[in-house]
Amino acid sequence: MPRRPRVFVPGHPMHVIQRGHNRARIFFTPADAKQYLEWLQEAAANHGLAIHAYVLMINHVHLLASPETSQSLPRTMRDANRRYGRYVNESQNRTGSLWEGRYRASVVDADQYVLSCCRYVELNPVRAGAVQEPAAYRWSSYKGNAEARPDPILTPHPLYLNLGDTPEARAAVYRKMFDNDLPDDDLARIRAAVNGDWALGGARFTDLVSRHAGQSMAPRGRGRPGK
Repeated sequence: MPRRPRVFVPGHPMHVIQRGHNRARIFFTPADAKQYLEWLQEAAANHGLAIHAYVLMINHVHLLASPETSQSLPRTMRDANRRYGRYVNESQNRTGSLWEGRYRASVVDADQYVLSCCRYVELNPVRAGAVQEPAAYRWSSYKGNAEARPDPILTPHPLYLNLGDTPEARAAVYRKMFDNDLPDDDLARIRAAVNGDWALGGARFTDLVSRHAGQSMAPRGRGRPGK
């Protein structure tokens, strides 16, 4: 079966996951994570990718980002991953591909899921048992979004900006969202969409994305999304 195409829908972000080859480790030291973020920031700026949330885990990377054009995301991932892959091969005295293959991505209905996806991304270290709370994890966008700390990688999504009139007010509202876990249904939908390269949203949005793609982008057997 052919792979589903990458779909660019203006005004809607992409939830991206890039894993290491065989899900092996890709970050070995704090310097590695810092270097990857520098190259990711540079590539995103060069190619018009606005990053709203991110997390670097030991063996994979999550992003929520809005591309300006259909080439913004693939070119950003190509440049950042290629440079970082060479860097790790040299520093770890290894050969071959660092990455599992092409990244996984789902186009996200911004109105319905963008803030849930931000929480999903930034709660990854908690779900993995790495930390007890997201603020304790160094390599994510949580402190930028939830504590209004400067983070040069981040570009706030318009829905995030609508949370308050000042950075501090927005951060306070956003932080309050983490008082409760994401609903199990949202977790399952977000996870299934990004791992399957499906669209994430209601029926009308999924139909729109399917028309862009020229094939169905609806997860098989999906239930009716919650309102």
